[in-house]
Amino acid sequence: FLLLLQKRSTDTVHSVTVDCTVTSRFAHTVMTSVALNRANTSQEIFFDVELPKTAFITNFSMEIEGQVYVGEVKEKEKAKQQYEKAVSSGQTAGLVKASGRKMEKFSVSVNVAASSNVTFILTYEELLQRKMGKYEILTRVKPKEPVQEFKIVADIYEPQGIAFVDAHATFLSNDLLPLVEKTVTDKKAHISFSPTLEQQRKCPGCDGTLIDGDFLINYDVNRAQSLGDIQVVNGYFVHFFAPPDLPRVPKNVVFVIDKSGSMGGRKIAQTREALLAILNDIHEEDHFGFVEFDDKIVPWKESLSKATTENVAEAIAYVKRIVDVGGTDINAAVLKGVDMLIKDKQANRLPERSVDMIILLTDGMPNSESHLPKIQENVRSAIGGNMSLYCLGFGNNVDYAFLDVMSKQNNGVARRIYEASDAALQLQGFYDEVASPLLSEVDLRYPDNTVEFVTTNHFSQLFNGSEIVVAGRLADNDLDNFLVEVYGQGEDFQVQGQASAINWNVVYPDEEYIFGDFTERLWAYLTIQQLLEKSKTGSSDEKGNATAKALDMSLRYSFVTPLTSMVVIKPETEDSTEAPLIANKLTEGKRGKGMKLCQNYFAHHCHCTLVSPAVDGDPHFMIELPDRNDSLCFNINDKPGTIFTLVRDTETGILVNGQIIGDKKIPPNGRINTYFWRFGIIHQALGVRLEVSTRDISVFQDSNRAKLLWSDSASLKAPNVDLVVSKDRSLTVTLKDSVKFVILLHKVWKKHPYHQDYLGFYTLDTHLLSPSVHGLLGQFYHGIDYEVTDLRPGEVLEKPDATMFVKGHQLNVTRGWQRDFRRDVKNGENIPCWFIHNNGTGLIDGDERDYIVSGLFKTV
Repeated sequence: FLLLLQKRSTDTVHSVTVDCTVTSRFAHTVMTSVALNRANTSQEIFFDVELPKTAFITNFSMEIEGQVYVGEVKEKEKAKQQYEKAVSSGQTAGLVKASGRKMEKFSVSVNVAASSNVTFILTYEELLQRKMGKYEILTRVKPKEPVQEFKIVADIYEPQGIAFVDAHATFLSNDLLPLVEKTVTDKKAHISFSPTLEQQRKCPGCDGTLIDGDFLINYDVNRAQSLGDIQVVNGYFVHFFAPPDLPRVPKNVVFVIDKSGSMGGRKIAQTREALLAILNDIHEEDHFGFVEFDDKIVPWKESLSKATTENVAEAIAYVKRIVDVGGTDINAAVLKGVDMLIKDKQANRLPERSVDMIILLTDGMPNSESHLPKIQENVRSAIGGNMSLYCLGFGNNVDYAFLDVMSKQNNGVARRIYEASDAALQLQGFYDEVASPLLSEVDLRYPDNTVEFVTTNHFSQLFNGSEIVVAGRLADNDLDNFLVEVYGQGEDFQVQGQASAINWNVVYPDEEYIFGDFTERLWAYLTIQQLLEKSKTGSSDEKGNATAKALDMSLRYSFVTPLTSMVVIKPETEDSTEAPLIANKLTEGKRGKGMKLCQNYFAHHCHCTLVSPAVDGDPHFMIELPDRNDSLCFNINDKPGTIFTLVRDTETGILVNGQIIGDKKIPPNGRINTYFWRFGIIHQALGVRLEVSTRDISVFQDSNRAKLLWSDSASLKAPNVDLVVSKDRSLTVTLKDSVKFVILLHKVWKKHPYHQDYLGFYTLDTHLLSPSVHGLLGQFYHGIDYEVTDLRPGEVLEKPDATMFVKGHQLNVTRGWQRDFRRDVKNGENIPCWFIHNNGTGLIDGDERDYIVSGLFKTV
């Protein structure tokens, strides 16, 4: 929970309160902050809070001088249309962006008059998920300075009875620990943490605060009966199913491991570390196998092995030898794993009552069969609903959306593994969640004439420590024939029982109000989540119907989901009229590409530090600004044969030059297209020199030379540089402890009358270059300040013009599109951008002629 002010000496954050009510796992959290402007002039106050990425925002309001400004949830497309001018000009910013692995940050600012105060209130809701035998309530608090009133309060109501409650925080010192108050009765828990102003201080009289980190509450409920717990409240029911004391079912698991060149270094080492830990813990009744893949498929053995002491020892020795090599053939690798499981089942080599699963770990894009829907179709057809596929995507460059859909089509889930020192623990943690199946093919049945609009009631697996949740609406309130039946495989599981309504006044007689519609909102939350999944994985008709229903329910229950936006109207100021802000829900595939609030009534610019510059096409330069959810682009036109400096960093000794090539002959329109066809890359400190052309790739180090061809997938590991070639597609250049470049090959039909093959150049890890880096691309690596205003009609209706203020220049720019080929080297992806005319004049430093050099490895 973070609240920022521009002038701390005259502003006071008066109070910060987090109030969470959990009723039968459904959490309703209200974050409130009050700030006072003590200055004698108006000032901008920023409100930043973090919320779990699994939650839906349901309400936001600001109260300023008695006037309340309330956010309204609208269909995303209508919100965009309504505020198209502001959105297009860059003046409207997203209020939500990704923050770490589990959270999203909601940000807003408002101008507050002298001696006035502002109250911010944000509300969000989520269904807590049971993992590893417990529920977690996570609250992130970062007030940045001691506040007059600071309070975290959580009230938990569980009719099943509370088994345990634990509350702790990452910032708790020995002095703060006693301030966490916890009261637990049979069915209710109350947790509070409310340090005084002085107790928050890092030291007596100083401005620093100890409150900075995560406040976590973990708990579980009593589970007395095998039927589970069925609660009926206000015409809706919810069924929680996690029976105690079930024996685990043996599992058969094939680990499909990406060992392509991009997995090199720490990734493959962490993968080995995780697999070794998993092998040491694997249950003796389980069967397991491995399939390594790059552009070749190499199974450890052609069939699965039982987890005997001897087989595990042999597997450990095998895992220690896994190293990174070449391309990424996900399609053939997964199909090989499926084939192994099917053949072993048919040959009766696996237990009759057992669960089959494949765990895929990859960090990249497939390149052997690169049409993603075709891979998904192949895998779905091969699996045929008979096993589960779990996809673990390593790092930020993986196509997470592709893995997410493919796993959900095959009774599994996808999980992102973050590149960090604990990646091995993340991998092992995921495996632990699925390591102990208890039941398979679980059916929860309810009488058709009694319930309607029931959420998913068939589940492929129930794992130890997890929980199945089903909710629905009662067709009538006659509960006499509300018979519930549950069937499952593993051991033959069958149980039935009668549901009854809960009288909350009896269960909690001292509580005047517990948000009484929680069962309905829980049902709506669960239904929307499942419809959103179906909108990605179903048939075309199912996708359309699911999307329409999810949108309707999101609007009806005021949830900010991927289909809706919360529109907040900021009050007028002397400098501006009412300004709309839009809060969108991030999907996992877009995390890390979230938007940053950049609207300040006193600062007419934004400094964006996350950039991803690239050059591709004719030659089209593009500077992506993920922090601002925006891009800038410009063309450089010169005669064929000209060599430009793209990147020059004198401190690190890195130089990248590129040479352009023209069409074979002048096209009918008289305009010759030019493209980059050759790059020269030098790292002086490492003694590395590369020449990359549309024909081949040459590497020079010391007196050695190696040559690679585009026609073969290959990798080369040298002491100071790693190269990975994906056949006729891309080259990834990783310089030791430094930046990474990706060069794409665009092949043109050999008999094309005009065009020729050309290259695209993309940069990763630009933060590893020094602040003095320059060049046509390098000058943008550490951010750029600019403002776009005065949106107006352009020459083309779909491409409005605007005024850009950048580097002291006032430029006329045009809203257009640029193609990013990293995901799809053939067709590319349209990226909206502001196009700067006249060879980037005013945006680039100096003139484009200043970047021309005399040779591919020259600096002048």
